[in-house]
Amino acid sequence: MTLPVTVAILPLFVLACNRSEVYFYVFYVATIVAGIFCQGTMHSLCFAYVADHVRPKRRAAAFALLSGVSAAGFVSGTLTARFLAASSTFQVAAAVATATALYLGVFLPDSGGVSCTDGDEACDPLLQASSSSTSSSASSSDEELSPRLPPHKAGLPSLSDMFTFLTGSLAMSGAATITFFCSLGERGLETALMYYLKAQFGYSKDEFADLLLIVAAAGMLSQLTVMPILAPILGEEILLIVGLLGGCTQVFLYGIAWSYWVPYLSAAFVILSAFVNPSIRANVSKNVASNEQGIAQGCISGISSFGSILGPLIFTPLTAWALSETGPFNFKGFSILCAGIFTVIAFIISLRMRGAQSSACKKSIVQQEQA
Repeated sequence: MTLPVTVAILPLFVLACNRSEVYFYVFYVATIVAGIFCQGTMHSLCFAYVADHVRPKRRAAAFALLSGVSAAGFVSGTLTARFLAASSTFQVAAAVATATALYLGVFLPDSGGVSCTDGDEACDPLLQASSSSTSSSASSSDEELSPRLPPHKAGLPSLSDMFTFLTGSLAMSGAATITFFCSLGERGLETALMYYLKAQFGYSKDEFADLLLIVAAAGMLSQLTVMPILAPILGEEILLIVGLLGGCTQVFLYGIAWSYWVPYLSAAFVILSAFVNPSIRANVSKNVASNEQGIAQGCISGISSFGSILGPLIFTPLTAWALSETGPFNFKGFSILCAGIFTVIAFIISLRMRGAQSSACKKSIVQQEQA
């Protein structure tokens, strides 16, 4: 985990030294190289590390806390940059990133690929389980019913190996499909939202930045407070459905906004949509072996990145067409509603996946009772 963090520091050091034109081009190249090796890698490794140290029943809450801390970093960095001079912003960022790399190298022990189980009392240093013996037995039953992927063979996996890995279980294939459509819808919304709000309500860039800050703060509070409370009660499958429903509502409210204040109301639904990513990560981690946590989380990050690439390619011309004066109809939010359709598809898939998993669990219980 220390290596990708160290590589990600290099672009910050370039502009921390100088902000001339030559250094900017060096920064641009360094950012591309660092993005190839580090974009999504750090989050995947963090999720895999948490999965190795937290019981499967508690991973949804742990992943929510991890995502909430990440959102808190975004909010804190945005607010801090407003009070810093442009010349010192990159210096402070490089110093903080260096401290992070030193902390990882010195204080964070390697898990060694050994994952915690529900019966391991040494797990959950931050999330102490408060369940009764009944819930412990239920956790063991859930663990037995969860489909496990076969152990991955040694060496670098090929594309066919990764495809087999993704389609090896209902939970893994469903999570991959939901991730793709969610990412496509989210990036479509991000691509169109600024231009739509400016054309529809005259939003300035500062107002748009304030809206993004509100969204990040709402997501941070949701993941740090709401989801850790609800996850042990409802489970990640229910939270995923609730989060996708909240995401659908948020996007469609943006698309049909009839007043200046409606986008701010839409931003409040981030409290629910913030459940999606931690729930998917927790569901995936429960359905793979301990030595496949990094591969599984990396696959989810890769699929999300693929959706992030397709999103702007699809929605940039669609947004330009919807906002143009020569369009066939006057509906500026059309591209945003199209982005919402992808979120609806992910929501429908989550419902079908939960129904299929419930049927499989009932069938397995009946077979055990008959045996």
